[in-house]
Amino acid sequence: MSQRIGEQRSPGFWPLAIVFGLFVLFMYGPMLTIFVLSFQGPEGGLTFPIRGVSLHWFYKLAEGLGTVDIGAAFLRSLMLGGVVMLLTVVLSVLAGLAFRKKISGGNALFFITVASLIMPSIIVSLGIGLQFRLLDSGIKALLPDSMLENYGTALGLMTSALGAHLTWTLPFGLLIMFAVFNRFNPAYEEAARDLGATPWQSFRHVVLPLIGPSVVGIGMFGFTLSWDEIARTSQAIGDVNTLPLELQGLTSTVTTPSIYALGTVTTIVSFAVMGIAVGLALWLGRRQKKAAQ
Repeated sequence: MSQRIGEQRSPGFWPLAIVFGLFVLFMYGPMLTIFVLSFQGPEGGLTFPIRGVSLHWFYKLAEGLGTVDIGAAFLRSLMLGGVVMLLTVVLSVLAGLAFRKKISGGNALFFITVASLIMPSIIVSLGIGLQFRLLDSGIKALLPDSMLENYGTALGLMTSALGAHLTWTLPFGLLIMFAVFNRFNPAYEEAARDLGATPWQSFRHVVLPLIGPSVVGIGMFGFTLSWDEIARTSQAIGDVNTLPLELQGLTSTVTTPSIYALGTVTTIVSFAVMGIAVGLALWLGRRQKKAAQ
C-alpha cells in the first residue's frame, strides 16, 4: 500500500518535502536547542555537548539571576499581556461591528489603524516615549512645587507601554474581525429581531456565539504578541522592565544555562496560552454545532 502511495507522488514531492523540513528546522531548531540545554546538570555550559540531565538551572533561576528580579518582571509581563489581550478583544469586536456599516471617514480611520504595522517598531516606541515626556513637562508645569517631589513620570507599564503594545495588537485584531464579518450572514440577526430580540440580545445570543472562536483567536494574538514584545516596549516603558527586556539584558551578563531555563519557562507560558485558546475555540465550535442541531 505504501509503495502504491509512493508511486503516485509527483517528482517534485521530495525536493519540496526537504525544503519544508529545513524550514521547520530553521524555525523551531533554536527553540528546541534552548529547551534541551536548559535541562543540563550543574556542570553544564552554554553549548553542546550536554553535561548531565537535571533541573539544576531552573532552581538557580528561582533563586534569582544577580540583581535582576525575574519574578517581578514575569508578573509585569503577565499583567501587561492580560490587559492588552482584554483591550484588543473588546476594541477589535467593537470596531468590527462599527465597520459593518458605512461610517464617515472610515477608510482613513482604517488606514491610520493598520499603518502601525508597517512603521518600524523602534520608531513607534520612540514616538510614544517622546509624547509622554512632553506630557510630563506639561504636568510638571501645572503642578505646585509641593507636589512635584512626589511626581515621577507618566511613562509606565499601564500607560505608555500599554499604548505601545496596542499599536501592535489592535491592527491584527481589526483585520481578523473584518474577515469574520465579511463572511457573516446577517440573516441570523434578522431572524432574532423578527422574534423580538433587542440589539443586545441579538449580539449576545446570536452574533457572539458565532464569532466566538475568532474572538478567542484575537485574544491569543493579543497576549502572545505582547508577551514577547521588545522593540515597542524599549523606549516607552519608563523605569521598569518587562520579562523580554530583562531577558535581552541578561544575554550579555549571564553565562550559565540559567538563561536557557528562563527562555524555556517563557516558551512554556506562550504554548500554554495557545493551547488554552485552541481548546476554548474548539469547545465553542462544538457547542455551536450542537446548538445548530
